[in-house]
Amino acid sequence: MCEIVNHYEIVGSFLRPETLKKARAEFDLGNISIEELKQVEDEAIKRLVLKQQELGIKYISDGEYRRSYWHLDFFWGFRGIKRSLAKQGYVFHGEETKPDSAVLIGKIRYNPNHPVFNEFVYLTKLVSPNQIRQSIPAPAQLYAELTREGNEAAIGKYYHSNDELIDDIAKAYRLTILELYRLGCRHLKLDDCTWGLFVDKEFWENITGSDYDTKEIQELYLDLNNRAIEDLPEDLVITTHVCRGNFHSTWASSGGYEPVGETLFGKETTDAFFLEFDDERSGDFSPLRFVPDGKHVVLGLVTSKDGNLEDKDTIINRIKEASQYVPLERLSLSPQCGFASTEDGNILTEENQWEKIQLIKDITKEVWGS
Repeated sequence: MCEIVNHYEIVGSFLRPETLKKARAEFDLGNISIEELKQVEDEAIKRLVLKQQELGIKYISDGEYRRSYWHLDFFWGFRGIKRSLAKQGYVFHGEETKPDSAVLIGKIRYNPNHPVFNEFVYLTKLVSPNQIRQSIPAPAQLYAELTREGNEAAIGKYYHSNDELIDDIAKAYRLTILELYRLGCRHLKLDDCTWGLFVDKEFWENITGSDYDTKEIQELYLDLNNRAIEDLPEDLVITTHVCRGNFHSTWASSGGYEPVGETLFGKETTDAFFLEFDDERSGDFSPLRFVPDGKHVVLGLVTSKDGNLEDKDTIINRIKEASQYVPLERLSLSPQCGFASTEDGNILTEENQWEKIQLIKDITKEVWGS
């Protein structure tokens, strides 16, 4: 088994540089070709990799520079799914996303030409495959997207039962993961906001009324995620990141991990959990008592939502608090989420972004000695 996580970690996405933003805008207007856009992406990723290496980041990301969204671009890569527009975007605290979504146009199938493979292969030209942590949205996140209000007819056209839909999602994911493994991937992270919604009592009461109970759907999501990652090679590390939404420095839900701790931490067959703990919305550390022996927790204690630099001693004290539930040697430190879950990015500067990373590095050295 490879090392699961380093004590000094990142979540994955980084602010897009202006050169890339301009190139994507020109591409959308039809002023440059896909080849010209790819060249700009390649150069931006090269610079990003060098910066990560300069800062001593062990597991490298391409910053999700080839994606508009942390999740939708990946979904659109499967056969049987196309880009669509929902009735409205996702509602965050004070903002709404673009209405881009995904809808079925057939049964979901593995795509041997999925764009994630090109993402990974390009990075292998810059660093060793063992130094790459490839991020993809979790299977449960795809299920949640496809079952949004208004998609019932499309699902009913191709699937006679929910079990069939779950089965096809799991199969398509598993084959995609196995191909990434064949290409050299040994560290894969599943980004999953679904659990972050389960913790918000007000959100679910608006859907289910006073009978606030998500146990059944939690078990469904758990089963889907676990089926997609069952019987994988032993030297493939699978981690997951769970937050409460991250769009343009806003958030989608609130609540501690207690309502999902027993199911998610206790039963999901991932090797580590990247968790959001940067403010009061995140609750306390007590749900970490459900994390089994041998599994790791990456504490997202440094916010990616603004440029204000955290107090070092405060973060160190919070790490000590968390170590009451998970031993220090199985804890790590990271931002609470990526800096740009969508190409819009959060409201801070690139300089702020790197200051945050440097702070995490400094704290890690003080707490763990490396």
